[in-house]
Amino acid sequence: MAKRVFLVVLDSLGIGGAPDEAAFKDEGSNTLAAVLSDSNKAFPNLARMGLFNIDGLNDERIKAWKKAQEDIPSPIGSYGRIRELSNGKDSTIGHWEMAGVYSSTPLPTYPDGFPEEVLTAIKEISNRGILCNKPYSGTAVINDYGKEHMETGNLIVYTSADSVLQIAAHEEVVPLNELYDICDKVRSFMQGKLGVGRIIARPFVGNVESGFTRTPNRHDYTLPAPSATMLDVLKDLGLDVISLGKIKDLFAQRGLTEMTPTADNTDGIKRLQDMLECDFNGLCYLNLVDFDMKYGHRNDIAGYAAALHEFDDGLANVLTFLREDDLLIITADHGCDPSTPSTDHSRECVPLLIYGKGYDVPHNMGEYAGFGVVASIVYSALLGREFDAPVPRIKHELTMDNLFSYVDMTNLKTTATVSDINTLVANAIKKGAASVCVQPCYVKDAAKAANGNLNICTVIGFPNGYSTTAVKKYEALDAIDNGACEIDMVININYVKSRMFEEVANEIGIIANAVHSRGAILKVIIETCSLTETEKKILCNIVTVQGADFIKTSTGFGSNGATIEDVKLMRHYSGSTVEVKAAGGIRTKESALQMIEAGATRIGASNLG
Repeated sequence: MAKRVFLVVLDSLGIGGAPDEAAFKDEGSNTLAAVLSDSNKAFPNLARMGLFNIDGLNDERIKAWKKAQEDIPSPIGSYGRIRELSNGKDSTIGHWEMAGVYSSTPLPTYPDGFPEEVLTAIKEISNRGILCNKPYSGTAVINDYGKEHMETGNLIVYTSADSVLQIAAHEEVVPLNELYDICDKVRSFMQGKLGVGRIIARPFVGNVESGFTRTPNRHDYTLPAPSATMLDVLKDLGLDVISLGKIKDLFAQRGLTEMTPTADNTDGIKRLQDMLECDFNGLCYLNLVDFDMKYGHRNDIAGYAAALHEFDDGLANVLTFLREDDLLIITADHGCDPSTPSTDHSRECVPLLIYGKGYDVPHNMGEYAGFGVVASIVYSALLGREFDAPVPRIKHELTMDNLFSYVDMTNLKTTATVSDINTLVANAIKKGAASVCVQPCYVKDAAKAANGNLNICTVIGFPNGYSTTAVKKYEALDAIDNGACEIDMVININYVKSRMFEEVANEIGIIANAVHSRGAILKVIIETCSLTETEKKILCNIVTVQGADFIKTSTGFGSNGATIEDVKLMRHYSGSTVEVKAAGGIRTKESALQMIEAGATRIGASNLG
C-alpha cells in the first residue's frame, strides 16, 4: 500500500477527443494541442509521466510538436485518458466525479444574466445595488464597471458559461470580510433550482487612472456534493486529507483535515514540493487553477504554455523526492481550449498519469469511462492489502558436506511433463538441494509436490530477456502467487547493447522491489556469453546498487554457459550483498566445485554426474 498519495489537477488541461463533444458544441477542441502549438520546447518530465504516449493524440498540432522533438523520454509509469460521464464541463462537477460522485443533471447556468429573484435577494443581503448582471470576462468587467462601482458602492455581479455567480468589489470600497459575508449568504440562498456550482468573491484593487487588477484574495463558495466523496471517506477512516489551493472551495471545505490556500500556480507548485518533506498518511490534493483562470479563459496560448513549462520544471523535483511508498497522480477536470473563439470550458478527455507505489512500470492504460477511476486508484493505493509470499522461503544453509546444498536442481526443458517435475522435486528434497528451478507453468505443481519442504524457483523474461518491464513484473508476481519464492530474471540484453544502462537499472530495481515486497528473492541473469568484459563489470555494479540478491551467469540457452573466469569477475565486481550463481553447462561435481571455489554460492544444474 502507499502511505502518501499526491493528486495534482492541472485545471483545464484537456487532451481532446471527448466522444460527446458535439452535444456541448465543442467539436475539435483540444487544449493540449493548442498549448503545443506555441513552440517546440520540450516537456521532459510530463513526457516521463507518459503524457505524449497516451492513445488518441491525433491532432496535427500534437503530431507536429512530437515530430520536432529530438528526443521524447520514455514513460516511467502508467498513462491513459479519461472521458467524463457527468452532464457538465465545469470544475465542480469534474472534481466531484473525480471523487466518486457522478452528476446526471447539469448545474444551472445563466447566459442571459440572473433572474430578478436572485438580484432582489443579493440587494437585500448586501444593502447594495447591482451592476452588470451579464456573462463577462473577469478582467474586462472590472475595467468596464470599476469606475461606477467606486462611485456608487454597487456590487459588480456577473457570470460566465460556467455555473457561477461572481461578485467583484474593490477592496477599499467593500472590505474583504464584508464581501466574503455577502457571498456566504448568497450561497445559502442559491440552493435547489438556483444552485449554481460556485459563488465567487472577486476582490480587486487599483483606480481609473492606473487600471484595475484582481487580487489573490478570491474565495469560492461551492455547492456541497450531494453525497459522500472520496475526501469524506478517507477522513472518516482516520487518514489525512490535505487541500492545496482551491480544492477546499470545490468541496465546500468538507472531508478535509488540513487546508492551505495558494496564491497562484507558482505558489501551488512550491506547496506541493514542501509537502514532499512532510510525514503524513493519506491524500494531498492540489488544484493548479491558473491554467484555466488566467490562460484558458483568456485565450492566452503563450501564457498557458509558459505555465505548463513551469509545472514541468517543478515536476522534476517532485519525481526526485517521491518516497518508496508514495503515489503521484496527475490529471485534469475538463478542457479550456485557448485557441478557439470561445472562452468557455471545453468538453474533452483528460490525461491520467500515475507514478509510484504499484505504478512504477511503463503501462498504457488506454481509455477509462468516468473520472471516478481516480477515486478507485486512490482507494486501492491507501486502503488496499499487502500480499505475503504464499510459500515462505525455507532457511537453507550451505555445507561442503553436501554439494547439493549449493544447487538449484533445474528442469527447463520444453518437453518436461508434470511427472518430470514431480520426480525433480522428490530428488531435490532427498538430496537437500537449495531449490528446484522450473518453468513458470509448473510452479504451482512444484509447490504442491514440495509441500513446504523445498524452495521453488522459476524464470521470467526467459530466455531472451527482451519482454517489457511490465510483463516481467507481472510474471514475477504471478509466479510468487503460484508458490515461487526465488525468481531468476533475464536482463534486457538489447538495452545493454544499446548502452541504455539507466533503463536496465530501472527494470532491475522495479523487479527487485516487487519480488522483495512478497518475501521472495531475485537472481539477475546477465547472459555473460553475450557481453563484453566492460558490460559485465557495469552490470555487476547495477545489480548491486538495485538491490538484487544474486547475479547469475547464464540461462543455459545461450551460446555458452558459465565459465570460471566470469564467476571470478562477477564475485570481484559485485558488492558484498550480492551472491553469485553459476549456471549453464555445469554437469559434473568437479565443475560445480570449481565454480564454488571461484566465488559462486549457488549452482544451476539439471544433473551432476
